[in-house]
Amino acid sequence: MNNLEAVVRQDSPSATPAEQSTTPEMAATSAAEGMAATALRSVLQRVNQAAERSSRQADRIRVVAVSKTKPVPLLRQVYDAGHRFFGENYVQEIVEKAPQLPENIEWHFIGNLQSNKVKPLLTGVPNLAMVETVDDEKIANHLDRAIGNIGRKPLNVLVQVNTSGEESKYGVEPSGVVELAKHVSTNCPNLEFCGLMTIGMPDYTSTPENFKTLANCRTEVCKALGIAEEQCELSMGMSGDFELAVEMGSTNVRVGSTIFGAREYPKK
Repeated sequence: MNNLEAVVRQDSPSATPAEQSTTPEMAATSAAEGMAATALRSVLQRVNQAAERSSRQADRIRVVAVSKTKPVPLLRQVYDAGHRFFGENYVQEIVEKAPQLPENIEWHFIGNLQSNKVKPLLTGVPNLAMVETVDDEKIANHLDRAIGNIGRKPLNVLVQVNTSGEESKYGVEPSGVVELAKHVSTNCPNLEFCGLMTIGMPDYTSTPENFKTLANCRTEVCKALGIAEEQCELSMGMSGDFELAVEMGSTNVRVGSTIFGAREYPKK
């Protein structure tokens, strides 16, 4: 029985007590969950097609499902569809959601991280796979010390780069990327430098120039660190531009509303 049938039958004289207890809100949530799984499959297919267009291997591109403001049952449905990479922007949300979901999820923290939130994040999410937003030495040092104190394995991190030049955006300036990457690699033994990340323009889309800037930064960083570019990830591309990002070399796209629907913020 599909979700629309459930809504119709709850008012039917022949409906069972369980069906009668189904509210429109519950049916709507169930429908949204089904839509999320369908949307995920569409996103993965579009990533595959973008990879083919650019002669890249699709299995080298990670899709992080960004679940900001979305309820745990919706995440669980996407998990049940086979997805394992999820991202959150706020420490409070990720520490609330992670314990309610399977331990084999690989969580990515993709929001601005304040020093006083480092310990709660690390202790509250044992399966935290990556922090994508290291944008200065201070936060790198805080993460490094906290991980050492907790005794967990080294954490994968990306250096966030402000490729749009806006003061409102977090991220190190392109001119400071090499220095910060060197600091993480040489002075933070509990952090594993994995690459670079950018957000983009004011509406959270990016232009080819933003992507080119990040790719150029990677070239400089890899030369300075003596590593191959294939060892340095590029996290770029969101719901509005992930296909372009893949075509321009992204290894990690962060897709939220295209999978989960428009975000729902509490009314003030």
